[in-house]
Amino acid sequence: MLLSFYCYNAGAFIWKPTMISKNQLKLIRALNQKKYRKQHQLFLVQGEKNVVELLGSDFEVDQIFATHSFIAEHSDALRNQHVIETDEEQLEKASTLISNNAALAIVKMKQKAVPEPKGMMLALDGVSDPGNLGTIIRVADWYGITHIIASDDCADPYNPKTISATMGSFSRVHVSQVDLPSYLNNAALPIYGAYLGGENVHQVSFAKEGIILMGSESHGIRPLAGQHVTQKITIPAFGQAESLNVAMATGIILDNVRRGQ
Repeated sequence: MLLSFYCYNAGAFIWKPTMISKNQLKLIRALNQKKYRKQHQLFLVQGEKNVVELLGSDFEVDQIFATHSFIAEHSDALRNQHVIETDEEQLEKASTLISNNAALAIVKMKQKAVPEPKGMMLALDGVSDPGNLGTIIRVADWYGITHIIASDDCADPYNPKTISATMGSFSRVHVSQVDLPSYLNNAALPIYGAYLGGENVHQVSFAKEGIILMGSESHGIRPLAGQHVTQKITIPAFGQAESLNVAMATGIILDNVRRGQ
């Protein structure tokens, strides 16, 4: 199938006929798996909102596959990018999204140092669902947290489901996967752990600096990380639900943190 290849030159797009190769499709599909993302140091960004946010970030883009309408609408942002025009049918076949009628990008991973414990931070223990992680990244972005500390067994922050769930916030919030108990042990900050039993979060006076520690919905905060918690906090329940989704709980707690600052 003939597609259109665009490169930006002297303020205008130059059209050249090209084809999406089997190797390109093979790479896109391989990047659905963590081992190949790690091997190539590449990941996928899919959908109009996420790709637009990507173009405004400092991530280095390898190549973009996009529809004619997306290219026309975002021509300025696509300057100097390797852009391959494709139709919606081909894009959806390559994409992991149920529906993707705009764009898909192959992006180079960024290497960032693990941040020193300071300011108000968010830590995650065993949050294994990529959709939950992506939503937490989006919530963190809303509340001005730019770096998340996560246990080694948390979901991969570069999983396509994680990236899609962030709705573009992946470009502003970085996730460092670490030996979480060791990190918490070396953090000279108060650590607020979310439990079913603890002090009512509405009544907690949060310090200006600290770590909010969230566990998975199924297991909560595990003992190895929990032993470093300096204060247990709870979201009070007024109904009969057994628990809250971890992303929703994170949002409620961060809102209470920011309300007092």
